[in-house]
Amino acid sequence: MTDYCLVDKKDHVMTVTLNRPDRLNALHPPANAELGEVFDEFAEDDDLWVAVITGSGRGFSAGNDLRYQAEGGERVPMPRGFGGLTSRFDLTKPVIAAVNGVAMGGGFEIALACDLIIASDKAMFALPEPKVGLAALAGGLNRLPRQIGSKRALGMILTGRHVTAVEGKELGFVNDVVPHDTLMEATQGWVDQIVACAPLSIRASKDVVYRSLSMASLEESMDTQYDSVRTMVKSEDFVEGPKAFAEKRAPNWQGR
Repeated sequence: MTDYCLVDKKDHVMTVTLNRPDRLNALHPPANAELGEVFDEFAEDDDLWVAVITGSGRGFSAGNDLRYQAEGGERVPMPRGFGGLTSRFDLTKPVIAAVNGVAMGGGFEIALACDLIIASDKAMFALPEPKVGLAALAGGLNRLPRQIGSKRALGMILTGRHVTAVEGKELGFVNDVVPHDTLMEATQGWVDQIVACAPLSIRASKDVVYRSLSMASLEESMDTQYDSVRTMVKSEDFVEGPKAFAEKRAPNWQGR
């Protein structure tokens, strides 16, 4: 049973809804620790292939709960970072952020830690930490320049300005902008396309993309041996895919 989020598991998909609407889903250490456990379970469950994270009420997440911090609330360990995601570097399963409103500070950092961002046309993004004497140290200063380039990133970081979903797509950190009332339906469309693919192929693909970005050269990234690729090649699905193609039928993926 969770206290700060709602979790639904169905058809190989885990949907996590941040559930502190009275504080625009701002997160405090206990919530971040709980989310870390939720995504630990997702990582370990072979029957779960894709995760979606969204927010209840009017916002995705307003970021760090500064009121809780100012009130001297208890600080508990949160080894997986903000939202249980920003310090998680070993997850090869895809995670999609369905951003339904404001994604500020840590909220934006959660979205940046996801693999895809599907945004409502009412969504708003910012890293406003410098306006309150802080800095976006849960990955915002690291991920945003890698995703959209340093000049574009600094244009947001050094001003703390708010960016609409449409501009976010133009800058390159949003994958899709959809009418607010169709956000979850549109996100499900992306999920369905991913689930239609072999789960071990998806994990190997994500793993190679992220790991190769940190390598010195294209040659090194292509010559590297990846455990995720070895697992894919040795799997039943590696046989099932070509067999289904030859038999002109939909593949029956097992994730093993």
